[in-house]
Amino acid sequence: MHIRPPANAAPPRRVLFLHPHGPGQFAALAGHLATRPGCQVVLLTRSTPATIAAVRCLRYRTARAPWRGVHPFAHGTEAAVLAGQAALRAVLALRCDGFVPDAVIAHPGWGDALFLRDALPDARIMLYCEYFWRGSGADVGYADTAGTSLDAQCRLRMRNAPLLAALEAADTLYAPTRWQRDLHPAWLHDRIAVIHDGIDTDRLRADPAARFVLPGGAVLTAADEVVTYVARGLEPQRGFPQLMRALPALLARRPQAQVVICGSDRVCYSYPPQGFATWREAMLAELGGLPARVHFVGALAYADYLSLLQVSALHLYPSVPFVLSWSMTEAMSAGCVVLGSDTAPVREFIADGTNGFLVDMRSPEAIAVRAAELLDARHALGAVRVAARQTILARCSLPDCLAAQESLVAGSWVA
Repeated sequence: MHIRPPANAAPPRRVLFLHPHGPGQFAALAGHLATRPGCQVVLLTRSTPATIAAVRCLRYRTARAPWRGVHPFAHGTEAAVLAGQAALRAVLALRCDGFVPDAVIAHPGWGDALFLRDALPDARIMLYCEYFWRGSGADVGYADTAGTSLDAQCRLRMRNAPLLAALEAADTLYAPTRWQRDLHPAWLHDRIAVIHDGIDTDRLRADPAARFVLPGGAVLTAADEVVTYVARGLEPQRGFPQLMRALPALLARRPQAQVVICGSDRVCYSYPPQGFATWREAMLAELGGLPARVHFVGALAYADYLSLLQVSALHLYPSVPFVLSWSMTEAMSAGCVVLGSDTAPVREFIADGTNGFLVDMRSPEAIAVRAAELLDARHALGAVRVAARQTILARCSLPDCLAAQESLVAGSWVA
């Protein structure tokens, strides 16, 4: 892919970021551009405004919820239009205040970017291609039958309609991985640059002296047999049920193992459990409880999360094929031994036996057996840890990714 700047192109001096849950993937880039002399950066979001040095963060709101009587297949489309309309009004208010962006970097996934071209006909619009929904071949139907009914498939197809409208009107598109790019229609592939969000490899590195304090006060170190799992929400999309079903057999095989599960009791991408408030409740009821060696620590402060990775003997990532979690690439940067799901997005980063290991996440028995084998051999896996970090240094180093993203904003990036 070759992106050439227009004649007499100059670095943008006024940059607008638009993300409904901002800053999201744009935190590092927004802060980076704000350090450029003479560059003004504004972030618009529907969430509580973030604090980023030298970035003006503003909040906007949708006027209403989608109409209850709207056709079920069009519910998501109306929600997207309402989000786009709210963002449009916020952009017009900025223009009235004298801030007319030269460049806009936006996430189009919820509709907020729908009308950017209409509001800013002369701006360079760059969209983040995080996910294009597929009724088969990705997350839907991989580990269970949720979302595979004909009605669900029709709703999913319509979910892409506002996304396609936004993508068509953009100047530049980028995705963090090849797999995410390739989920999009083939006719868009040549327009989508592949640039990772970036990993702070200076901070995310091994520390043999790290300590992680459990809620009860006990301290874990790298000398302990610590198994880690991290997700924003404890839910099927990230393989939480399969993880839980694997634990009884794993703990029986490894009597010294301590399992630390980091994540909130919420559903971020999946469907809720039937008859239970959370998936943790559902799985504990199914299993009849778990030993005290399984620790649920909730969402952690970043420093504690980093310490957890640094004491990990084995990091489990049993996600269905979906957006690759930062937690997996951050675990690799910290030199963890990662046992990931044998799916395309994970295989893009992990070669089994070289810089990590793969397993069929749909089989709790396979997870338990492979995890026990790796824990037994953990003192002989130093080369795998080194290779995991080298992979991230080569492909996801934050300075390199920011430089590529900045070039893309300016229209001068060349693949």
